Amino acid sequence: MRLYSIRLGEEETAALATTEGLLPLRALNLLFKTSWPETVWDILQMGVLNELRTWFNNLSQDDLKRTAKEQLKRTEVLYCPLYRHPGKIWGIGLNYPAHAADLSARTPQELPAGFIKADTTIIGPGDSVRLPLLSQKVTGEAELGLVIGSEIKNLDSEKPLRALAGFVSIIDMTAEDILRKNPRYLTLSKNFNTFISLGPQLVTVDEIPHLEDLKISTLLNGQVAAENTVSEMTFSPAFLIRFLAKVMTLQPGDIISSGTPGAAALRHGDRIECRINGFEPLRNPVIDLKRR
Repeated sequence: MRLYSIRLGEEETAALATTEGLLPLRALNLLFKTSWPETVWDILQMGVLNELRTWFNNLSQDDLKRTAKEQLKRTEVLYCPLYRHPGKIWGIGLNYPAHAADLSARTPQELPAGFIKADTTIIGPGDSVRLPLLSQKVTGEAELGLVIGSEIKNLDSEKPLRALAGFVSIIDMTAEDILRKNPRYLTLSKNFNTFISLGPQLVTVDEIPHLEDLKISTLLNGQVAAENTVSEMTFSPAFLIRFLAKVMTLQPGDIISSGTPGAAALRHGDRIECRINGFEPLRNPVIDLKRR
């Protein structure tokens, strides 16, 4: 199942992907007299994602026909971030050897490098990345986001991916010049406003039978700047979930940004893009605040 976050009027709401378009949960509830939560965040917090998927997949063809008039064309909707206020966004640094080389750094081998991002950094598809006054070099990095679906801690399971709700496309920004001054500036360099683009689509785990084959690409102005597959990560998604669950409790809606194959330096007027095969492309224009 694929869930989108879209704007309807003044509200941001969840919509299910169908073969014909997008079906808002609000319309679904009205049609079938159901009471499904109407935002992606609430679906995760109430723990009904699997129940919703099973129910929707079991609708008859006649039932699906009833939804035709309520479905929206993908080209006519305004996409939003998947949600605005996750409890935690864990970023994983230098998880591809090639990207570590870009920063003249060594790839961590024993433990993954990590940092936390605030929810004030979040923007959505089409929103502008704003290059801050304090930085002269900002980079954008395409990443695969892991969306936690259930509370976990001290996870020793051999199948940590069972804790996942699904995956989301991410563009993570870094004030690289600030980071190069001192590695202890990592949190600062990652937490300017607009420094993470999230969504709009939650792709559930069952949609990705071969996670290791996913290709993540960073594009700048339509040209591939870097790309690689999940199989080439130093620390796999399963390892990251198991490891972080030993550090702190992971809760529904928490996001792990699993690392980038490579970054692109951003300038005023650019367009940065995350492309993952089988996912909706995620694109954001760039504005330099020093030019305004």
